[in-house]
Amino acid sequence: MKAYRASLLRFDFNGNALFDEDGLLVVGPDSAGRQVVLDAGPWHQVAPRHPGLDATSLPGRILAPGFIDMHIHFPQTDIIGAPADGLLPWLENYTFPAESQFTDPEHASQVAEVFLDELMRNGVTTALAFATSHPTSVNAIFSAAQRRELRMVAGKVLQDRHSPDGVRDETEQSLIDTEALIQRWHNVDRLGYAITPRFAPTCTDEQLRGAGELAARYPDTWIHTHVAENEDEVKWVMKLFPEARSYLDVYLGFDLMRARSIYAHCIHFDDDDRRLMRETGAAAAVSPTSNLFLGSGFFDFEGADRIGYHYGLASDVGGGTSFSPFHTMLAAYYVGREGRTKPGLSIAPSQLWWRHTAGAARALGLEGVVGNLQPGCEADFLVLNPKATPLLARKTGRASNLEELLFSLIVLGDDRVIEQTVISQAAPATGGVPKSTPSSRSPDLT
Repeated sequence: MKAYRASLLRFDFNGNALFDEDGLLVVGPDSAGRQVVLDAGPWHQVAPRHPGLDATSLPGRILAPGFIDMHIHFPQTDIIGAPADGLLPWLENYTFPAESQFTDPEHASQVAEVFLDELMRNGVTTALAFATSHPTSVNAIFSAAQRRELRMVAGKVLQDRHSPDGVRDETEQSLIDTEALIQRWHNVDRLGYAITPRFAPTCTDEQLRGAGELAARYPDTWIHTHVAENEDEVKWVMKLFPEARSYLDVYLGFDLMRARSIYAHCIHFDDDDRRLMRETGAAAAVSPTSNLFLGSGFFDFEGADRIGYHYGLASDVGGGTSFSPFHTMLAAYYVGREGRTKPGLSIAPSQLWWRHTAGAARALGLEGVVGNLQPGCEADFLVLNPKATPLLARKTGRASNLEELLFSLIVLGDDRVIEQTVISQAAPATGGVPKSTPSSRSPDLT
């Protein structure tokens, strides 16, 4: 068991932020030997329950749950910030050429390491990631994540039409490869598999039907794809699938909507689409920096909350412009204020934070597993320095309540705020305390 005394940020079941200015976090092995949260709360309440347990004191620091990125493309790490007129030209000119290189295992492994370094530097401890259409890319990201004991969900992209040579796959073989990858990686350590049609225009009916059959055969896998991101894309889909009521309805017709179905973007929706999300248990991955960068449109937060379906925040690198959850939360705030939502709507800073942690875990079907610092959750947590820069120190020092403090971090924060990213690790076979994963800016918490 280990204990840490610092300010503590966590969330209750309803998504309300709980903040203990003088808090205590106690972690230790569960029955399987993995580090989990054993206790958390105000120091004066938690400490008496653990007499004799020495606590590492972290004055001036905040312990918070690791961030969850609900939609990100690991092979697009090198094309972040590539200029384009919109989604479809960006795919043609940058994305597909970059992804074609992932047939090379060495290249795939090199990018996977850079990608995971960036996630951890920015405090992201769980991610739902696209690989490419090449099995080598899936093996690379899972192998790298497994070595680091990260919780990672990923999958081979399915795209058997309207795609150039180098990324286009073959229908039958793509489904055979997907099933083999599920059997190799799904539920191994902290890894999970996502059946991953790129988006409806790049998949034949046969491939989408096969993906739905795999999803039924492996019901605890995830389904991960894109929907209603760009108006030109929506028009294209309706020409390809004229019998469908909407873009989202295409996926319903192929049995690809259920719990653990994650749809990136969900911008150009009507209320029937939103009700379909709610009724099937599917969730949206909201990617505001990508949507702003590519000019795709604005996610309707008011509509999502009014109808009541699950959603969480995502970077969507490389269409997204930053690995930083702070940048993603700030962009979501802009969209909530200025986008196509109810006039004057603003999203509370604590809600933005919840949508990137415990709320994202709920949307992924991982509530109580990651994204929070409640007992039983895996011990993925961050050590935050609210005085990481002079301006941030000045601003947070003047915060009169939690919302002001969190908003200061969202507006002014970046990777410098993340002093340490601590990963829930399995206890060594010989016993002892597993190591955390420190930033270069702080000592190891072991």
